[in-house]
Amino acid sequence: MRPDAEVEPGSLLVAAPSLNDPNFTRTVVYIIDQRPEGTLGVVLNRPSDVAVHDVLPPWGPHVTKPQCIYIGGPVEQKTALCLAALKAGTDPSAVEGLVGVQGPVALIDLDAEPEDLMPLVRGLRVFAGYSGWGEGQLAGEIERGDWIVVTGLADDVLVGANVDLWGRVLRRQGMPLALLSTYPKDVREN
Repeated sequence: MRPDAEVEPGSLLVAAPSLNDPNFTRTVVYIIDQRPEGTLGVVLNRPSDVAVHDVLPPWGPHVTKPQCIYIGGPVEQKTALCLAALKAGTDPSAVEGLVGVQGPVALIDLDAEPEDLMPLVRGLRVFAGYSGWGEGQLAGEIERGDWIVVTGLADDVLVGANVDLWGRVLRRQGMPLALLSTYPKDVREN
């Protein structure tokens, strides 16, 4: 079985404590698309100091607090992606401006009118850039132990800036993965 066989839209990639790449240290990446030619996702736990209102004024008032842009990854940081958690019963395939990802999570077309979509949305986040892997690249990183693949929840997309999402996701996995949530940010402080 391929190391990335469990990766699918809606999965989370949780950075292993040993992953030292500054773009991904202690991150949680939500997978948006997984195909043989590559994988696309966004980092859920890297808020920026830039308000959505300053960059995308029509969407600013509708973004879940904190109303800032999150850094989705190191690729194409001038590109904005928007993920939403939809209200129960909403079928994204039946709504112009929404593209279903997994369950109640969908991508929002930021060129759409917010007022048309907001009655269907219970929360949303805007991301600058994304995280991407070419063919076979993510499989190699998982095999090396850089990432832990787990099932994501719609609420993971909406978690606030002051929440330790990395630790929260690991704790809900049960033992032995839950023990990793206690791994210190700097082992010299242990």
